[in-house]
Amino acid sequence: MPRKLLFAMTMLLLPTLAQAADVTGIAKVREGDTVVIGSHRIRLGGIDAPSVDQLCLNSKGERWTCGIAARDELIKHGDNKTWTCHGQNPDRRGRLVARCIVDGEDIQKWMVRNGWALSYVRFSHDYDADEKAAREDKAGMWQGAFIAPWDWRVRNKKTTILGATKPPESAHAILLASASGPVAPSPDCTIKGNVNSAGECIYHQPTSRWYARIEMKVSKGTRWFCSVEEAEAAGCRETRR
Repeated sequence: MPRKLLFAMTMLLLPTLAQAADVTGIAKVREGDTVVIGSHRIRLGGIDAPSVDQLCLNSKGERWTCGIAARDELIKHGDNKTWTCHGQNPDRRGRLVARCIVDGEDIQKWMVRNGWALSYVRFSHDYDADEKAAREDKAGMWQGAFIAPWDWRVRNKKTTILGATKPPESAHAILLASASGPVAPSPDCTIKGNVNSAGECIYHQPTSRWYARIEMKVSKGTRWFCSVEEAEAAGCRETRR
């Protein structure tokens, strides 16, 4: 075989070889669909879980921190177990998109079946049946009303409210105000983010000089963050004062 042809074939195979890489080890859970194994940041493929700043409504119409609950349930279920993640292509944030098996169990399937994540139908329909079962059982987020994680990130007044029960009339107002309103969504989410006059997203930790002066209002484009990592991932920088 000519050397040029052999080289060309090898180059064509490189993406496939990269996508076939496995990452194995004990995972540190960051969110309901994001973990770290060693030096690898991994995004669980085929599902979308609520961000840690996301709120949902329970069957009584009360707010609860479903994003933190999803993260914590994954921590409990996967704690000190061996994860094997079959990598695909990295996402725009540099995380390796992967399907992960935890002690022989498809962890994505477990998350969706227990109502802590949704089938990410934009990319896959592998977990549609598990989502249907979770909805029927009113598991996890399906116990009340919530916004799909992908809609939460770009939510507005027209955002669809999901849930096993009929959402209360105030659901939109409650859920839309939760991440940007005057009250932090939880004790874990107290970093303030706002947009300055130059259009930059700035985050302020509770120790920041200007923290108390930042007024949290939906109309001002503010939002609460649960960690510096989350704020920076959203494109914000720390205040210089």
